[in-house]
Amino acid sequence: MVPVLSRGKHRNPRKGACFMEYASLLAGERWTDHPQCTHPLLASVARQVNDHISDGARSRLLGLIPAVIGLNGDDPRLDAVIATRCAATAIPVAAEYRQRALAVSLLASQRFLLQLDGEDGPSRGSDPIGLASSALKRFPHAARWAEEFATNRQMTPKAFRRRSAPAIVRVAVAGIAEAAIADRDEMLYELLGSVIRDCSEWLHWDPSPAFDWALLPTTTG
Repeated sequence: MVPVLSRGKHRNPRKGACFMEYASLLAGERWTDHPQCTHPLLASVARQVNDHISDGARSRLLGLIPAVIGLNGDDPRLDAVIATRCAATAIPVAAEYRQRALAVSLLASQRFLLQLDGEDGPSRGSDPIGLASSALKRFPHAARWAEEFATNRQMTPKAFRRRSAPAIVRVAVAGIAEAAIADRDEMLYELLGSVIRDCSEWLHWDPSPAFDWALLPTTTG
């Protein structure tokens, strides 16, 4: 029996499956929405997109599931790459109060990457520092507020990974889901696809010769 992709957690495949539960099944892991085969923050993006996208559009996510199986790594920069993509995607459409939070998120991710590597840090295809700078320049009022609000306190990789990055993803996905726009489902799908592509490029990961890369949007920044 093939489980039906649906919102939330499920006790077993007969009850349905969220995106990551489906991934755990395909990966041969125990039934869970937190499988070992996928980077934890990428999995968080997938779960939240799964839960916020409309019922009518959710089945489209099925084609992306094979791309996250095996897509994992312990480089702390990857959390900032994912967080930056989420915040930069959401800030143009989010409500004003969320734009301020997202500007703080972009600034925090940018500072975290600079703290690790400086201006000439490594790149794997995407440029998260440049992406954050570009997004902040588009929203100068939110950027100024973020500069005044944020401190220059350094953040450890553990703190960024455990607290900051997951919070950034939650605010970003909710900001898109609640935006007063007609194409929320498309934006959520493209966000997940962009994060998958960023992670694949960063980790030099090819999910499968059979995977259709045309399903993933072309990312910039």
